[in-house]
Order: sequence, then structure tokens, then C-alpha cells
Amino acid sequence: MRVKHILIIGIGAGDPDHLTIQAVKAMARADVFFLLDKGEVTHDLADLRRDLIGAHARHPYRVVEAGDPERDRTAAAYGAAVEDWRARRARICERLVRDELADGQTGAFLVWGDPGLYDSTLAVVEEILDRGDTRFTYEVVPGISSVSALAARHRVSLTRVGRPVHVTTGRRLAEDGPTADDVVVMLDAHGAFDGLDGDFHIYWGAYLGTPDEILVDGPVAEVAGRIRELRDEARHRKGWIMDTYLIRRLRSEPSDA
Repeated sequence: MRVKHILIIGIGAGDPDHLTIQAVKAMARADVFFLLDKGEVTHDLADLRRDLIGAHARHPYRVVEAGDPERDRTAAAYGAAVEDWRARRARICERLVRDELADGQTGAFLVWGDPGLYDSTLAVVEEILDRGDTRFTYEVVPGISSVSALAARHRVSLTRVGRPVHVTTGRRLAEDGPTADDVVVMLDAHGAFDGLDGDFHIYWGAYLGTPDEILVDGPVAEVAGRIRELRDEARHRKGWIMDTYLIRRLRSEPSDA
């Protein structure tokens, strides 16, 4: 029996030109594209996916859509809430692969940014395979992450000589504080950068790579209020926001010795 195959394709942070040649070639191999729709609020994200498919997929192909399950973002037990959401998402994806993809065909999930950086798709696929009811092979195509896009748009390196960079979430920054001199923060719903001491500079970006892109940089103490205003206005206008930032402690560079 011919085996089903799944492509997990990173499509970049929002600019259609973020799509790599490898991703374009992968999309041309797909028979079915699976889109998880988050609803009317984020219709522009779904529209970009459809535009990419229309530009790079090869006929004949099908697009199959399903609703993305809601996640409880206010739960006190954050880890348990994420696990519950991921399990529900896995059941939806398993149904799509089982019912909408024929044996020997190739299906594709288009993932924002890079599938290996704060995205659930790989974990969902592994959960489906662990259940053992639906069999398939899969491969991963990396994409340009919002972190890479942020550094490029601000024309700044994420790393400095002899120092680590820590990639974390807004929740962890709020709980632990800065754990390195250079910290990249993602998934920050509440502006955890506010209140950092004056030694930190922030490079902030929202909707990176899209026509709605917003960029701010400066000492945290000076620009935190402006960033909060921009975030609130943008979320009110669009109904959602995706932002990423780098906070950097300013002090003399270490020697290269």
C-alpha cells in the first residue's frame, strides 16, 4: 500500500517573498493543502496562505479547511491548557489526514515563520503518529521566522561576541526576568518588557513582513509607553497582533580573546 506523506512548510513571517525556493518546490509537490482557520478576525492570515497556494501550487490540488480550536489563554494551569488545546488540534488534523488524503498522496500544512520555533504543528503530528491509528511519513521545510525578520528590519545582529542569546516567551520573561544580556521574546500578550531597568534597549516589531508592519526601538524606559499605545491601537484595529522583540542590556563589548 502506498503511504501518505505530509509536508510541514514554513512560510515566513508575513512577506510573500519570505517563501524560500525549498518551500516553493515543496508546495508544488502537494496534492492537498490543509488550512486551520482561526475565524474572521484573522482572515488576512488565511488570505495570504491562499495567495501563496495559488501562486506556487501545481494543479490539480485541493484546499481543505477546518476550524482551529479555541485555546483558554486565561487558565491558571497554563501547561495543562496548552496540552488540552494541542490534543483537540491533533484530533482535527488526524481527521483531515485520514479522510481527505488518499494513500500515496502528499498533504501540506503551511506554518507561519519556522515550524521549529514556538509552533505546535510538529508536536501535533507526533501525537497523531503516537496514537497509531493513522500512518504517514512527514518532512519539515524551515522558514524565515519572525525573529530573523525582526533582526533584519532593525539591521541588528541577534548575537554579540562571546555572549548567548536566549529565546523565550512573554510569560517566562514576566516570571523570571531577563535571563541573559540579549533576550528574544515571543508570544507576549501583556507587554512584559515594561518595567525593565534603564540598562535595556528594545528592538520591537509587529506584523513583520506585512503592509501593517510597525517598528520601534530605543531604551525601554523611553519607548515602553509608545509600544503599549501602538499595540493597543493595532489590536483594536485588526482584532489580533503578532509581535516579537529583542531586549539588549547595554554595556561594553567583551574582548574577542
